[in-house]
Amino acid sequence: MSALEPQDLPTAEDALTWVAQTCDDGLSRASAAVDSLKAAPPADALEVLHAWNDIHVALANAAGVAGVYAETDPSSAVRAAADDAMQRLDAFSTELGMDREVFAILDALDASGLGDDAQRFLERALRDFRRSGVDQDDATRARLTEVAELELTASQEHSKHIREGVRSISVPPEALAGMPQDWLDAHPAGDDGMVTVTTDYPDSIPLITFCSDASTRMAMTLERLNVAWPANDAVLQRLLELRAEHAKLLGYDTWADFDAEVKMIGNASAIGEFIDKITAAAADRAQRDKAVLLKRLQQDVPEATDISSADLTYYSELVRKEQYAVDAQQVRTYFSFAKVRQGLLDVTGRLFEIAFEPVDVTTWHEEVAAYDVLRAGERVGRIYLDLHPRDGKYKHAAQFDLRGGLRDRQLPEGVLLCNFGRGLMEHDEVVTLFHEFGHLIHHVLGGDQEFITFSGVATEWDFVEAPSQMLEEWAWDADVLATFASNEQGETIPAELVRKMRKADDFGKGFQARTQMFYAALSLNLHLRRYDDLTAVVRDLQAKYSVFPYVPDTHFHCAFGHLDGYSSGYYTYMWSLVIAKDMFSAFDTDDMFNQEVAGRYRDNVLVPGGRRDAAKLVEQFLGRPYTFDAYAAWLAE
Repeated sequence: MSALEPQDLPTAEDALTWVAQTCDDGLSRASAAVDSLKAAPPADALEVLHAWNDIHVALANAAGVAGVYAETDPSSAVRAAADDAMQRLDAFSTELGMDREVFAILDALDASGLGDDAQRFLERALRDFRRSGVDQDDATRARLTEVAELELTASQEHSKHIREGVRSISVPPEALAGMPQDWLDAHPAGDDGMVTVTTDYPDSIPLITFCSDASTRMAMTLERLNVAWPANDAVLQRLLELRAEHAKLLGYDTWADFDAEVKMIGNASAIGEFIDKITAAAADRAQRDKAVLLKRLQQDVPEATDISSADLTYYSELVRKEQYAVDAQQVRTYFSFAKVRQGLLDVTGRLFEIAFEPVDVTTWHEEVAAYDVLRAGERVGRIYLDLHPRDGKYKHAAQFDLRGGLRDRQLPEGVLLCNFGRGLMEHDEVVTLFHEFGHLIHHVLGGDQEFITFSGVATEWDFVEAPSQMLEEWAWDADVLATFASNEQGETIPAELVRKMRKADDFGKGFQARTQMFYAALSLNLHLRRYDDLTAVVRDLQAKYSVFPYVPDTHFHCAFGHLDGYSSGYYTYMWSLVIAKDMFSAFDTDDMFNQEVAGRYRDNVLVPGGRRDAAKLVEQFLGRPYTFDAYAAWLAE
């Protein structure tokens, strides 16, 4: 195994002190390194870049700890300390980005003798300095510093309100008709005879999928669409105004233009064009599939003239069950959590020729599973799987960097945060787990880097989802699923059932694409100009892009966590999917573990991290530039 050791994590009793101290130490090291660089810059250009890299390593390591513990630790005091540490780290980074002395040192370097990685690192550093406002006047730089600090505070408030804003409904047992027995067993009635169901995923997703009581589904839909309302309405208004001011101070028309500049897409107008292109491509398929749903709803509600999101998931499931012979309650019997987790490790290990070795180490919660990742018998990283919900924890599904990888210096460490139940899983949840694990694999395999800013998932932001979206395909393959999906009787999931599942999943992809474009349009438009009423924007854009109507008295934007992290860039999911479909076309669906293709993909797309532009990575793998063709063909199927 590698001589490099992952970092030791604290016990629950020590976490508060450890988080604060780790972040303070990172700040101290970064500050000392900045002072040293300015006092006596090395004569050699590469040495200067390594000194600049060391500063970023110190900051990134501290930010990794703060980011993970703010979203995971069971103690609200630890989460608050992590948030506070992140504010101090962000303030330092903002000030550093406007340090004219450091900028002048880097700007004066002769890059002609540097290697490709070092030249790219320098180019990115100078670009980021200019985007931070280093060349602005003193007053503008002072205001940019203030705005950046206010943005972070608003962002943290936004996340906290979603994380801690869990809602619930209480209904009598008879209002839960149609629910799976294992779900009912896990939700007994209280002393008052009522069953409480929260908006957390393991509670709410099965309910809106299987509950035959329309009023119960609507009650849950209202709560889900009102998480963090009204608190986040004001927070978002403040955050959007700050971003708009930030962009204008730097000379950009809008935040969306500023944000898109460093992505594959390039500018805000191109985002709008892409959204409209997908909207048009999906139009016929969306209406055709919606008509099927409405017709099925009318069997139960003859007077219905439209179908809302409160009924969408339930009737989609009914159509799949009745017209495609796929019963999700039967399907889920093949996906017990423990088998799925192990199956995921086995599948990805075989595909990428790596191994996962369980390790017994201290973590922030007893349910977290830790594994060393081995390649050719050598440890190349460590991962942490935190996959079940609890109070105060991050409410969605995402991968977080605990530490970036650096060649011969430190191993990459990544964390997967999800909110799955502990028993049977929906197949959609299995797909989600494969997707998010794809980010974790990317983080580890891309962690052998000289420069920290290229480590792991460090490509343009509108490409980062593509590898994960492509890995979803392995959660749909009958031969792959047969390696781990079996019921209590030990019977493997039938290949014919998987074929039907895939065909049933294709139902609705048109209106799902339109829904995604509604989200993307909301993400974009909120960052193009100011609106007095954000709920009205949700209502108007849903009418334009989605094929399903707005649910009255709901405020989706308040719980739309991507408005924080992705800001104006939610389009990136669909942009990445277009590329993912094209990359997957290189694989043989009859041999999903073909080592020649998988190895070429691993080494050309994942291992380089951010050392090359994403378009170049894909072209090197495919042997040609990526195209829209594979996605268009899939959408038309």
